[in-house]
Amino acid sequence: MTEYTAPLKDMLFVLRYLCGLDDLSQLPGCEDLSAELAAQVLEESGRFASGVLSPLNAVGDREGAHWEQGVVRMPAGFAPAYRQFIDAGWNSLPFPAEYGGQGLPRLLAAPVMEMWKSANLSFSLCPMLTSGAIEALLLRGTALQKQTYLPPMIEGRWTGTMNLTEPQAGSDLSLVNTRAEPVSPDAASDFADGALVELGECYRLHGQKIFITYGEHDLAENIIHLVLARTPGAPEGVRGLSLFIVPKYLPDAQGKPSLRNDVHCASIEHKLGIHASPTAVMLFGSGVGEVGAGAVGYRLGTLHHGLETMFIMMNAARFAVGMEGLALAERAMQQAVSYARDRRQSRDLSGAPGAVPIIRHPDVRRMLLSLRSQVEAMRALAYVVAAAMDVAHQHPDAAERARQQAFVDLMIPVVKGWNTENAVELSSLGVQVHGGMGFIEETGAAQLLRDARITTIYEGTTGIQANDLVGRKILRDGGKAVRAWMATMRDDQSALQLRLQSADAVTPAQKDNALRLAQVLDGALQSLQHCVDWILQSPQDAPRHLSAVHAGAVPMLTLCGLVAGGWQLARSVEVVLRLLDDDATTDRDFLEAKLHTASFYAEHALRRVQGLAASVMGGADAVLDMPESQF
Repeated sequence: MTEYTAPLKDMLFVLRYLCGLDDLSQLPGCEDLSAELAAQVLEESGRFASGVLSPLNAVGDREGAHWEQGVVRMPAGFAPAYRQFIDAGWNSLPFPAEYGGQGLPRLLAAPVMEMWKSANLSFSLCPMLTSGAIEALLLRGTALQKQTYLPPMIEGRWTGTMNLTEPQAGSDLSLVNTRAEPVSPDAASDFADGALVELGECYRLHGQKIFITYGEHDLAENIIHLVLARTPGAPEGVRGLSLFIVPKYLPDAQGKPSLRNDVHCASIEHKLGIHASPTAVMLFGSGVGEVGAGAVGYRLGTLHHGLETMFIMMNAARFAVGMEGLALAERAMQQAVSYARDRRQSRDLSGAPGAVPIIRHPDVRRMLLSLRSQVEAMRALAYVVAAAMDVAHQHPDAAERARQQAFVDLMIPVVKGWNTENAVELSSLGVQVHGGMGFIEETGAAQLLRDARITTIYEGTTGIQANDLVGRKILRDGGKAVRAWMATMRDDQSALQLRLQSADAVTPAQKDNALRLAQVLDGALQSLQHCVDWILQSPQDAPRHLSAVHAGAVPMLTLCGLVAGGWQLARSVEVVLRLLDDDATTDRDFLEAKLHTASFYAEHALRRVQGLAASVMGGADAVLDMPESQF
């Protein structure tokens, strides 16, 4: 088993050359950003990830979290590691300084997030959910709610959760039936300091939530649950849901945890992976605590608009889960390469005597390059989307903010769905590289595969992401956002073609590698164009066409991911050719390797686009026509 090492060189390459780090520093609120600061932050976070979090990954997998009488105990070493994590300020990185954050851009937070998730996915889920809750409070909280909850949550002394799912309501949140009964100000003063009534409209919550990540644990002094519930007389369906702040301990007038609320962890799940991340069954209003029957909660945001507020958390969480896919694939690649260099078995095809490291065998090289090329493509796309988030929030021009937000909205389901499906496939390849030893837990390869499997499911399955992509992000705006994205990709593909004409210092073989990517990307863009045109057509049989569109939604998402990855690698290759033309460029091996990786991606990933396009546009009948009785 190998410990995680942060891929700092590739991270910094993407930040600087593909994400426009220097340009981003010109935006309001990003003035302190620089290549030097990015290098310092990434180096320190890489040291923490490899030295503190990575050694706990296998420990957490073996021991898991343990529930006993409503209390959850984390595996050995997790509590001290979490204390180091918040003492070093890592939890506060991207949040506003006025509430104790460091105010750094999302672009810089993205590689740091990747490191935590590569080093120890289970650990990383606690700050991930807290971050989503912080975002919801920042955008929808009252002044006093922000003042009370944000400083301890940003510091990490308090953590946050997202409570949506119920036993009868999985992805269909219209079925949520947790209820929230209004409490009069006079009644509220019976269980807490009267000043707390100002935190918002007070309610008593009753119900059960399941699959609540870090719903209970012993890392922090308080846990702030954001809970979807239905008020009396609310409209049916999702339009009747409101969102409530339900703390484990009610804060007193000084903002310190005081009375134990009526919220209780009934059990935690026994799972395929992420064993050290407690997945809790939470009971609200079961008569446990010091406040009487009913969990005390305060409304967050507008009545009956809770799902809109919750989507703030969900979008943040979906991007973060996409980062999990990247992170696990990176870790799988590192372990596979290390094993392939050391493991000696069989002669190579030259016939030379003696066993050789398996990295010399063609099929092993194919698997390793599959890992490497996909990881580089996934990283570039995810970081570029993070940079677009910063521009969408900080740019002084409203039109540019809107344009970047449209791109972010389009790409969120792709980053979430494509990255996580890749994580399952690539961590499985990592096991395959190990051969029989990959099936043995001691190597650590199996844990990565087990941990990866949940990423395609939680925060919306791949099918849900794909339906969001074709339904909300392509059909709803008439293809405006996707066509703008395609135009950008066309411009970047043309820029690569122009660079190839002027690149004098590169070898013919290097030019061939770059040209191969440019040509295959051109064909892939044509296939994407055909699919978008087909989705947007309005035939007479509109209901049948809509069903056909959704029947091909997952292939369409995969196609978009592959094309987006090829786009980013084409941008990367254009930079590499420019740098290789400069005699002052150092570390040419790193740059030349990117040309090989991009060439492999073109031949082994982008070539799949044409077949996927055929499935998108012509595969619906095979999905829709078989009677249910024949299944």
